[in-house]
Amino acid sequence: MSRETTMGKNPPGILLIRSIRGKDWTINGYRYVVLLVTFIAYTAYHASRKPSSIVKSVLDPGQKVNLTEFRPWPIGDVFIAREAMMINNGIEDDELGKNKGWAPFNGKDGTSKLGAIDLAFLGSYAMGMYVAGHLGDKLDLRLFLTTGMVGSGIFVGLFGMGYLWDIHNFTFYLAMQMVAGLFQATGWPSVVAVIGNWFGKRKRGLIMGVWNAHTSVGNITGSLIAAAVLQYGWGWSFILPGAFIVISGIIVYLFLAAYPEDVGFSITNEKAEPGLPQDEEAHIPNENKGRTSGNRRSIGLLEACFIPGVIPFALCLFFAKLVAYTFLYWLPYYLSQTAIEGEYMSVKSAGNLSTLFDVGGIVGGVLAGHISDKLKARATTAASFMYTAIPAILLYRKYGSISKVSNAVLMMIAGLLVNGPYALITTAVSADLGTHASLKGDSRALATVTAIIDGTGSIGAALEFKEKLSKQNNLEGAESQPLLSDPRE
Repeated sequence: MSRETTMGKNPPGILLIRSIRGKDWTINGYRYVVLLVTFIAYTAYHASRKPSSIVKSVLDPGQKVNLTEFRPWPIGDVFIAREAMMINNGIEDDELGKNKGWAPFNGKDGTSKLGAIDLAFLGSYAMGMYVAGHLGDKLDLRLFLTTGMVGSGIFVGLFGMGYLWDIHNFTFYLAMQMVAGLFQATGWPSVVAVIGNWFGKRKRGLIMGVWNAHTSVGNITGSLIAAAVLQYGWGWSFILPGAFIVISGIIVYLFLAAYPEDVGFSITNEKAEPGLPQDEEAHIPNENKGRTSGNRRSIGLLEACFIPGVIPFALCLFFAKLVAYTFLYWLPYYLSQTAIEGEYMSVKSAGNLSTLFDVGGIVGGVLAGHISDKLKARATTAASFMYTAIPAILLYRKYGSISKVSNAVLMMIAGLLVNGPYALITTAVSADLGTHASLKGDSRALATVTAIIDGTGSIGAALEFKEKLSKQNNLEGAESQPLLSDPRE
């Protein structure tokens, strides 16, 4: 296929670099660029989701925060005495509005309203995922992803603008989160589809396991950005992450090649290892050559559900994401309510310590991907991790309160075993099924399959969040079911 036939699909930034260099990149060069751009993209997605957890204590005066000294781990200390958080360095409470909060979240039902905001986001995200996946296979992935990122940034920023515009209407904030959730749903199916287009099955597990670290990097980045500007007003904690994802969306538009064909490459044939089947890229029919992202036939949601393995893995992720999001949303709360070595830690310390769960998750994603590549058994690897996670979580509950060291170690082990299969199913497994041998001719289903699997998982997370929210409204109910055992029992 000649390069001239794909000029219309070439990202503008790549065209500019190509004209300056006077020569094109190799296909491996493009793969590195695709990995970097999609890593930045989904880091921005997760960074823009983090501010709500940072500003909750400012919107709802039930919790006190030292805004002038708030520095999340790894910049700040992991453990801080609860009393230290009461120090405000000479700044009056009223000056920062810590006692007043922000209507409509500072009333008796403030916690419920904050929970409803999160639930609305998760619900919109889960429902939007199914539509976004189908559109991702039907439309130009680069333009689709760019639109989703810019739209996400706008509505995340608008939520923060409620502070500058002095808006106190709950419906406004609810609507902003719901629309932001819909735009956020464009991200995961799109980036997984792009990676699946460029990388074959043989090394996909390890590559995607490393690449999936963007989730934790995004969480930490979002925490740092939101916390750094919190003292200037909670609205800026949303506006800056919103601007970050918009800028990242522009980078996607300029430099992301969604398909190898879009930059003039035929899908390459990789040599298979001795005794093993060839990489799936070697089986692309000749009639697909010359195709670009604009003229591929997408398949419907129902048709994608009948691809062997889609429904079982979707149901598996329903429960895996349910557990993972329980830790994501509730681990800091339980840590702050549980005595460790006979002492209760501050809210900030609980947040700092909970990031170690993500650290274990990064290792788990890489390890699960590598093992599944070596064994060529994604399902066996995912099931082994999930079954092993059961005793790990029970051990954490029983012995996590003995000491800070035991808590950190057992938490990282739990994160490794919980997030390992979660990462594997949402990345390598989704990409494998989206290029399944049952898809004939010019059909593509990467984004659709990813959306079905992750959307089903998100429904599980939303249902679990709804259940936990009802318990949070009754503090005694939450305390009666602690995540960690009290050593005094």
